[in-house]
Amino acid sequence: MKTERSALSTVSTGSTRIERDTMGELAVPADAYYGVQTARAIENFPISPLRMPRSVIRAMGLIKRAAAGVNQSLGLLDKKSADAIRRAATEVVDGKLDAEFPVDIFQTGSGTSTNMNTNEVISNRATELLGGVRGSKLVHPNDHVNLGQSSNDVIPTAIHIAASELMQQQLLPALTRLRKALDRKAKEFDKIVKIGRTHLQDATPVRLGQEFGGYARQIELGIQRVKRAQEALSEVALGGTAVGTGLNCHPKFSAKVMAIVSKETGCTFKEAKNHFEAQSAQDSLVEASGELRTIAVSLMKIANDIRWLGSGPRCGLGEINLPETQPGSSIMPGKVNPVIAESVTMVCAQVIGNDVTVTVGGQAANFELIVMMPVMAYNLLQSIELLASASNNFAAKCIEGIKANEERCKSLIEESLAMCTALAPAIGYEAAAKLAKDAYKSGQTVRQLAKEQKVLPDKKLTELLDPWRMTEPGGPVGSAGG
Repeated sequence: MKTERSALSTVSTGSTRIERDTMGELAVPADAYYGVQTARAIENFPISPLRMPRSVIRAMGLIKRAAAGVNQSLGLLDKKSADAIRRAATEVVDGKLDAEFPVDIFQTGSGTSTNMNTNEVISNRATELLGGVRGSKLVHPNDHVNLGQSSNDVIPTAIHIAASELMQQQLLPALTRLRKALDRKAKEFDKIVKIGRTHLQDATPVRLGQEFGGYARQIELGIQRVKRAQEALSEVALGGTAVGTGLNCHPKFSAKVMAIVSKETGCTFKEAKNHFEAQSAQDSLVEASGELRTIAVSLMKIANDIRWLGSGPRCGLGEINLPETQPGSSIMPGKVNPVIAESVTMVCAQVIGNDVTVTVGGQAANFELIVMMPVMAYNLLQSIELLASASNNFAAKCIEGIKANEERCKSLIEESLAMCTALAPAIGYEAAAKLAKDAYKSGQTVRQLAKEQKVLPDKKLTELLDPWRMTEPGGPVGSAGG
C-alpha cells in the first residue's frame, strides 16, 4: 500500500492540526483520533445532544475488524496494516474510543458521517500503532479501513448487528425473567377465585391465577416476536457497496465478514439475497420495530391491570397487594403508589412513539437508498434497551413481590350481578336478566334473591352458583353473556 498521501496531508498547529480532504482544509483537534470529515460533520450538524448508540459503534468496530482480516486473507490488504486496523477496531469494539464519536444522530440520512467517523478513528489509531502521526493517513480511512465497503451497506449492517445483539443479550433475558415471574404467580394464585371484569364492569368469576397466566402467555408470545425480529434482521446489506451492485467489493467479502461477526456475537447474520432490496429499503427495521411496539402494547395492558388490581388499599379493587417501593405523595402521609407499573407504561408510550419514527423513516426510501438510517437506528435501539430495562425492573420490583388479597377476592364475588349467567342455561336468558336487575334494585345478591324467589331447588342453586365451577369449561350449555 502507499504510505504517503501528499495531496491530503496534515499540518500540526499546536492545539489543532490542519487536515485536507477533497473539499479543502479544516482544523481538527490535535489529540483527536477522528479526522477532517468528522470535523465537518460536527460543524454541519449542531442539532441535538443525541449521539449514535454505543451498540452501533461496537457493531461498526466488529465490521471493520472482520473486514481487515478478510481483506488480508483475500490478498487485498497487507498484514501490517490489517493487524493495526484489527487492533484499533478492537479498541472501538471494547468502548475505549467512545469519546471519539461526536457526530449528531441528525446527520446525513445514509449515516455516512458515522461511517467516516469510524474509518478515521480506526485509521488514526492504526497509524499511531504503526508509529505514524495522527492525520498522516499511514493507514488510510477510505482505501484501507473502508476497503470493499460503502456507508450505504455498512451502516444498515451495523444497525442490524446492534439490534439483534441487544435483543439477544438484554431483551430476551429480561422478557424471560418477566415471563417466569408471571408464570410463578399464575401457579401461586391458581386456587384464588375472584370476579372477572369486562368493559370495566362485573363479569363471571375467574381465578387470579388464570389472569396471571394470560399475562405470562402475552410475554411468551413477546419472546417469539423478538425472535421473529432477529430473523428479519439476519439478512444484511454488506457486500452491496454504493447502490447494491457490489462495485469495488470482492464477491466473497460479505459472506466471510458476516461469518466472523456471527461467531463473535452469537447471532446469525448472512448476506442479503437481494442487495437492491437490502439497501433501497429497510422493511426489516420497520418489522422489528413493529414487533417491539406489540410487546409494548402487551406490557401496557399488564401494567395497567396490575395498577387496577392493586388499587386501594381500602377504597379500590385491592385484589392484590403490590410491593411498597417509595412514599407516594408529598402531601398525603402514608400514601404508596404503583410507581413501578407506572414507569412501565411510560416506557411503552415511548416505544410506541419510537415505532412511529421508524415507520416514517422506512418510508424515506428513494430509489437505491434509504435516507433516515441514523434516526431509525436511535429509536429502534432505544426501544430495545427501554423494554429490556423496564421488563427486568417490573419483574424484580413488582411482579415477584405481589401478594394476593384472598379475602378481598372472595368478598367481591357474591356482589356480582353477573353470577346470574350461570343460571341462564337452567332458567333462560331473560329470566336470568330480570333476576340480575331485581337483585340490583333490591340491594340483594343474585344468590339471595334466587333463593327468596325459589327459582331453582337450593341444591341446584348451590351447584350452579359455585364460583369455582364457573372458572372451568363445561357445565350446562347456554348463553354465556357478552
